[in-house]
Amino acid sequence: MLNGKRILLIVAGGIAAFKCHDLIRRLRGQGAHVRCVLTEAGARFVTPLSLQALSEDKVYTDMFSLTDESEMGHIELSREADLLVVAPATANILARMAAGMADDLAATVLLATDKPVLAAPAMNVRMWTHAATVANVETLKKRGVTFVGPNDGAMACNEYGPGRMSEPAEIVTAIDAMLATTGSLTGKRALVTSGPTREALDPVRYISNHSSGKQGHAIAAALAKLGADVTLVSGPVSVADPFGVKVVKIDSADQMLAACLAAGAVDVAVCAAAVADWKAAKPADAKIKKKAGAPPPALELTPNPDILATLSQPGPQRPRLVVGFAAETENLVANAVDKRTRKGCDWIVANDVSPATGTFGGERNTVHLVTGEGVEEWPTLAKDEVAVRLANRIAGQFGPPRSIKAAE
Repeated sequence: MLNGKRILLIVAGGIAAFKCHDLIRRLRGQGAHVRCVLTEAGARFVTPLSLQALSEDKVYTDMFSLTDESEMGHIELSREADLLVVAPATANILARMAAGMADDLAATVLLATDKPVLAAPAMNVRMWTHAATVANVETLKKRGVTFVGPNDGAMACNEYGPGRMSEPAEIVTAIDAMLATTGSLTGKRALVTSGPTREALDPVRYISNHSSGKQGHAIAAALAKLGADVTLVSGPVSVADPFGVKVVKIDSADQMLAACLAAGAVDVAVCAAAVADWKAAKPADAKIKKKAGAPPPALELTPNPDILATLSQPGPQRPRLVVGFAAETENLVANAVDKRTRKGCDWIVANDVSPATGTFGGERNTVHLVTGEGVEEWPTLAKDEVAVRLANRIAGQFGPPRSIKAAE
């Protein structure tokens, strides 16, 4: 899958650096060329000699090597790679990347590159959830950096939670996904809906839900990386627009349906948005005032248009594949199976959005894929990883699959 691809692996200073030995072995086993940049802190955990022995290439550590810098080696390192991988991506190196620092070879290479960058975070749970790290990650995502993990698990500091670096097999899967831009959806058109809708009650109030748009936006990005021409119709969200995707921003369900129909003929539609089921029958023209002693005003609701059912209707304009989402708080699979039948779509991605799951607004998701062949239970994954897996399944419907395979 990775035969001939050139990976520049940047090993930063964290205990998870020991996993890079296995990562290099797996990448080499799939035919990739691996070259390593080892930071000063990284060298406290692994040695240049061990990385060199496994990669069978020189390991770079010094920004001011006369031999390499006489030819602007930090520029050449980034130019010669197809992909830069930062593993482990510590809180420190993520902060330096976000700040645009160039105070050592690793940071300078990352600042000088125009190639895609994949980061595999690894740090204490409190460092990962700290506001500074959260802001740095969001900044880097807006600049196009892709993240794999971190996972939940036990860490070297004897704490448990998110912050454990993804396993080498997961990182190889993510690498393969990023390098699959010439994949099987080239020439195909895709429509994705994402985020919530807002249904006005009056000029200042509305009905909505807690959807963040993270899953829908990740799906749009994953389809684009496989070569699809993607239109993303998004409700109000705070996540960044995916790179290389046409984004149409809306507020209400009526606007979302109109935008979907205006997108024209598409090969695949993924309805990941959390569309409000109802809207006010007669939104007030002015702010509804509270009157002392008076009961709350009666709220008359009417159903919103059913976007998924509309796109699933038989006809020449129907997409070849229509994928819906079922956000449920109980009877997850049964409700999803029923929804697939009622809506007439091909697949349903079902997920539990009960408050205890943290799915709405969170970084991870546990889904079930409901198709005509049955129900698949997927493990809990980062939303980006759910998107990659779904995009590959979609790609498999359009000819010989160029799907991502986990390294053995």
